[in-house]
Amino acid sequence: MTQTASLMDLSADQKDRLDRQMGFLREVDKLKGILRASRLLDDTRFENSAEHSWHIMLYAAVLGEHAAPEVDVSRVIRMLLIHDIVEINAGDAPIHGHVDHEAMALKEAAAADRLFNLLPADQARDFRALWDEFEAAQTPDAQFAKAIDRTQAPVGNLHSGGGTWIEYNVTMDQLDTRVGTPVNRGAPVLWAWLRPRLAAFFAKS
Repeated sequence: MTQTASLMDLSADQKDRLDRQMGFLREVDKLKGILRASRLLDDTRFENSAEHSWHIMLYAAVLGEHAAPEVDVSRVIRMLLIHDIVEINAGDAPIHGHVDHEAMALKEAAAADRLFNLLPADQARDFRALWDEFEAAQTPDAQFAKAIDRTQAPVGNLHSGGGTWIEYNVTMDQLDTRVGTPVNRGAPVLWAWLRPRLAAFFAKS
C-alpha cells in the first residue's frame, strides 16, 4: 500500500522567501526580450541578452583552462549569469555605439538596485556584490569574466564576415582598445589567439 506524502507546512518566513525568489525569477524572464546589437551566427536575427549570457557562461566553462591559476571559474560563470540582468531596465549599450557611459552607468546601477532587491536580503547582497565586482573589473575573477564577455562578439563577427563591424564602421584600432585591452588583461592567451585573426580580417577588408 502506497502512502501519499502530505504537503509540507511552510513557515511565514519560508513562504515570504520563496515569494521573493519567484518574483525575481519572473521579473528577469524579461531579459529574453532585450535585443542586442549582435546577431546570431546564422544571421537570421538579433541575439537577445539572455542568449548572450548563456553563451558566454559556456565560453567561460570551455575556456576556463586559459584563465590565471587564481581564477575561480565557477564564480566567473555566476558573474556572467547576472552581469547583464540590468539591461531589463537600462537596455543594451553596444560596445561600438555612441553611448553616454556616465549616464548608462547610473541607469545600470539603478536597475541593479531595483532588480536585486526583489530577492531576499542575503541573496540581494550577494548578487549585487558579484555584479559590482564584475563592473569594477579589479579582481582576477572579474577580469577574466570581462575578457570572456569581450571575446564572444568578435568571434561571431569573424564567422559572419564582419557582422556589426560593418554597420558601426569599426576599425582595428578600435578593437585593440575596446576589445584587446580587457581581453589581454584578463585572458592574454585568448587575445594572442584572437588578435591575429582580427588583424587578418581588417587587412583584407
